[in-house]
Amino acid sequence: MEYGIQMYSLRDITKDDLAGALKKVAEIGYKWVEFAGFFGHSAEDVKAMLDEYGLKISSTHSSLGELDADFAATVKYHKTIGNPNYIIPGAPWDTKAGLDSTIEKLNKYKPMLAAEGITLAYHNHDGEFKPNKDGIIAHAEMEARTTVNFQIDTYWAFCAGRDPIETITRLKDRVKIIHLKDGTRDRKGLALGEGEAPVAAVRAKAIELGMRMVVESEGCQPTGVEEVTRCFNYLKSLDAKDNQ
Repeated sequence: MEYGIQMYSLRDITKDDLAGALKKVAEIGYKWVEFAGFFGHSAEDVKAMLDEYGLKISSTHSSLGELDADFAATVKYHKTIGNPNYIIPGAPWDTKAGLDSTIEKLNKYKPMLAAEGITLAYHNHDGEFKPNKDGIIAHAEMEARTTVNFQIDTYWAFCAGRDPIETITRLKDRVKIIHLKDGTRDRKGLALGEGEAPVAAVRAKAIELGMRMVVESEGCQPTGVEEVTRCFNYLKSLDAKDNQ
C-alpha cells in the first residue's frame, strides 16, 4: 500500500523547513503528499522538492479565498506543482447565509477548475454533520446542491456520531481521497491505532473502494515526525496482517 500524509501533521516544522519536512516523510515511507500551505515557496521550488524526495502530490488544502483573490494565478501555481485535487478545508457553513455562499462558490469554481484539469473537493470537520445555527445539516446540503467531490475526514465524521464506513460507502462515487485519522470521541486527536476511531475497518473499506488514504495526525506528540512515524508503523502492521 502507498499512503499519503497531510503536511499539517508536521506543522511544527513545515513553516520553517518545508523541504526538511518533505524529506522526513519520504524517509518514513509515505509516498503521497497533501499540502496545507506553501509558506512563501514558489511553485517551481515546491515541485523541485517533490522531485528530489521522490514524492507525489495527491492534493492540497487550499481556500476558496485564494480562488476569489486571483483565480488565474492560483491555477497556475497548482498546475506547476502538478496538483490534481484542490480541496477546500473549510468554508462558512454555520448559518444558512454562509452555507448558501459557500455552495454558490463551489458550484462556480468546480467547472472552472475542471477545465484546467483540477478536481474540486470539500473536506469536512464534525460540524458539517450536525445542525448549524439555522438547523441545517451543511454536509447534506452540499451533497444535494453541488456535484463537487468530498474528502471525508473519517475521524471527524466519527466524532459527529456518523459511521465513517457508511459515509464513504454512500458517497463512494464522489470520494477519491479520505483522511485516515484517529483520536477520542471527544475530539482529541491521536496517532493511528491509539484512539477510539475504527481506523483498521476504515482502511479496509477504503482499500475495497479504491480510495487513496491520506494520514492526518494532529497531536505532534512529542513531535510531528515521531507521531506520523507511529502512524506509518501502525499501517505497516495492518499491511503485514493482510499478507499473512
